[in-house]
Amino acid sequence: MSVLTREEAQTRARLIEVHRYTIDLDLTRGDELFGSTTTLRFTAREAGADTFVELNPAVLHRAVLDGQQLDLTAVAASLADGRLPLTGLAAGEHELRVETDMRYSHTGEGMHRFTDPADGETYLYTMCCMADADDVFAAFDQPDLKAVFDVRVTAPPEWTVLGNGTATRVGDPADGRWELAATPPISTYLVALAAGPYHSVRTEHAGLTFGLHVRRSLAPHLEDDAEELFDITRRCFDRYHEIFEEPYPFDSYDQAFVPEFNSGAMENPGLVTFRDEFIYRSAVTDAERQTRAMVIAHEMAHMWFGDLVTMTWWDDIWLNESFAEYMGYQVLTETTRYTDTWADFGVRRKNWGYDADQRPSTHPVAPTPDQVPDTAAARLNFDGISYAKGASALRQLVTWLGEKDFLAGINRHFARHRFGNATLADFLDSLAHGSDRDVHAWADRWLRTTGVDTLTPVVTAQGDRWTAEIRHDAGADSTGAEGAAATPRPHRIAIGLYDHEPAAAHQLVLRQRVEAELSGAEPTLTLSFSGPRPDLLLLNDGDLSYAKVRLDPGSWKTVVRSLSGLPDAVSRAVVWNAARDMVRDGELPPTDYLDAVRAHLPRETDIAIVQGVLAFARTQIADRYLPADQRPAALTTIGDTCRDLLRRTEDNSGPGLRLAAVRTYIDSATAPAGLSDWLDGDTVPGGPALDPELRWQILGRLAVLGAIGPAEIDAELARDSSATGQEGAARCRAALPDPEAKRAAWEALFGTADEGSNYLVTAIATGFWQPEHHALLADYLPRYFPAAAEVAARRGPAIADAVARSGFPSTVDERTLELGEECLRRDDLLPALHRRLADQLDDLRRALRVHRTRWDREGGA
Repeated sequence: MSVLTREEAQTRARLIEVHRYTIDLDLTRGDELFGSTTTLRFTAREAGADTFVELNPAVLHRAVLDGQQLDLTAVAASLADGRLPLTGLAAGEHELRVETDMRYSHTGEGMHRFTDPADGETYLYTMCCMADADDVFAAFDQPDLKAVFDVRVTAPPEWTVLGNGTATRVGDPADGRWELAATPPISTYLVALAAGPYHSVRTEHAGLTFGLHVRRSLAPHLEDDAEELFDITRRCFDRYHEIFEEPYPFDSYDQAFVPEFNSGAMENPGLVTFRDEFIYRSAVTDAERQTRAMVIAHEMAHMWFGDLVTMTWWDDIWLNESFAEYMGYQVLTETTRYTDTWADFGVRRKNWGYDADQRPSTHPVAPTPDQVPDTAAARLNFDGISYAKGASALRQLVTWLGEKDFLAGINRHFARHRFGNATLADFLDSLAHGSDRDVHAWADRWLRTTGVDTLTPVVTAQGDRWTAEIRHDAGADSTGAEGAAATPRPHRIAIGLYDHEPAAAHQLVLRQRVEAELSGAEPTLTLSFSGPRPDLLLLNDGDLSYAKVRLDPGSWKTVVRSLSGLPDAVSRAVVWNAARDMVRDGELPPTDYLDAVRAHLPRETDIAIVQGVLAFARTQIADRYLPADQRPAALTTIGDTCRDLLRRTEDNSGPGLRLAAVRTYIDSATAPAGLSDWLDGDTVPGGPALDPELRWQILGRLAVLGAIGPAEIDAELARDSSATGQEGAARCRAALPDPEAKRAAWEALFGTADEGSNYLVTAIATGFWQPEHHALLADYLPRYFPAAAEVAARRGPAIADAVARSGFPSTVDERTLELGEECLRRDDLLPALHRRLADQLDDLRRALRVHRTRWDREGGA
């Protein structure tokens, strides 16, 4: 993998202008290699220019520049680093033709190849983002060197070919030749291809062809969901055309759901690729369908934010991701049945941003170019800050600027930079043109700083009046663009004042919602009111800003009693987030959080909140924030909560709630008896029937508990031999509390065979470390960090992320921290591994601090 520096990209952009790529791909050369011939037409702006194209071939057959074949021996050393040098260019137009054999990938990067175990069919797709185009074709691989792409493909005759432009068979069908319509100017990282015996469903809308594509074994599940997927697509498409003056800029809209995809989706113009878990083969909750719909809306927003107008360099990925995230949630709320999407954002996505922003690896939403010196550094910034925090900042910007001025600025931006590139400064100029607000100053405070502000109320009652003093603290990790300590950000928030309903003791009613502006220049804001103090004062009600909020003691008592009685789902999400942050910051005992879960989650109606709260309780409270000797009691509390949810939904009044409860109950089981009964009966009493995912989940938990062995896993794999079944079996085998099973899993993860795909590695890693198996795994702990470094160096960023994210040791102790910190001092760690390990170790430090906290009688630290 070639790493491109910002300085190199700037130099190359000054030297050359790229016009057109003609790419010919031959996908008929076997299981390991494919043919790739690229013809690049470009102009050199000055005589004697030296530059290069990125290229990572298995075999370079020839390279011909302006009719003269390059000496391949002379370029061998540079080519080993992924670069083909072009030296002494004359000023004017040039043509470079490069003929290669390229390697297929099994890690979701470059040209990924997958053979479906269900039927033996093979499928290919590309992932060129963000610097992997050179694994597919020769490229000037940087976002600001846009060009027209003209792609031709030879494939097995029974295959379908898809790409950025409409694909057409040419010549004799037996030859398997396809031509893709030439694109408008796009960046190399957006070039896309999918090929294989895909099952397709097509329709037309607004004069365009819309297509949905999956591997054949998933065809029945796509047919079940096709109309829902098309309905979401049409609604989002129409809404974007209402708010954007620039029409959809490409010739068709295909959505391909592809196997073993590392991201949730990728916004390739004309051919969006999604992970095919979004084609549901088992029951899912409505919140999960909403998530799928949001991803569809998110990726469609990219057709304008990122594809039509593209960042100049990778420091501005927020101009892609933050906007798509914000627009995805907003458009979904405005146009579909999913009207509570911001509750889901608050309880699930926003926490991703909060957590990332409190780690040492935090960075500004919009870092300066110097903070993103190369593509390796840029790859690390596809995180909760660029997505969730950036979307939160935009939501606050819309609140502060006004939606009308915001949309006018966006449309001005599209008109100015259509099919070109732009920077943060360009975007701010477009916003500022029609507004009297100081948008540049706002951006400096919000987009160039790091950390999370904290808003804390102090309530004082005096006679028939009361006051709320709002203390406004900058995040401990906040630094300004120059590294100086930051002042708090400005916030425009709503403050909800709630009282108990006299006729329903646990119900809360809104007395008043007060709008407030916190300038950030003053450490406090004091508000005065007449009458009695409210039972609950909730800062940031409506969740329109990005800040941690605290609850005063009186409000916390109300929450303990009546949280589920708050009438609005977004308000409840704000409260649950406040409690979550208080646990993570050592201000609330983890057991108090579990008490709130036990009291209020059985009465919760919003499925996104139920799933988010249960996930935090199960994976963080039980597994990390409580000492090991308190874990069984925590699992019992979580299991009892799930039982209450199951009793409440016995009449099938809430199938999504019931499914969420079943899943968490399975993962919280401390004994096998009940789960074994479910598995033997192939159903949960009262429903649901066990589909493949639930059966594998039960088997996984029974494996952890030592209640099954290899024979039961093999029998289930015979019943479900799909790719998901293969992953489930690998996860279960790794989860067995057996020395030989652990040894085999370790070898599959870190041995030198390097055969496992990205998904199989993740499955095995997920099964390996279990809190119940700490004694059995003690000898593996000191081996983990060196092994992770070695496999990352061999297999690259995707595998590095998998072994550090899913395979990080589950032990919460000082020894793990010491070994991890020693590993981080190595100077040979792949950046992707270093970043993920650093984040994991920071989370571990936080958990250890919570373990060491001593709680007073009132529950505080």
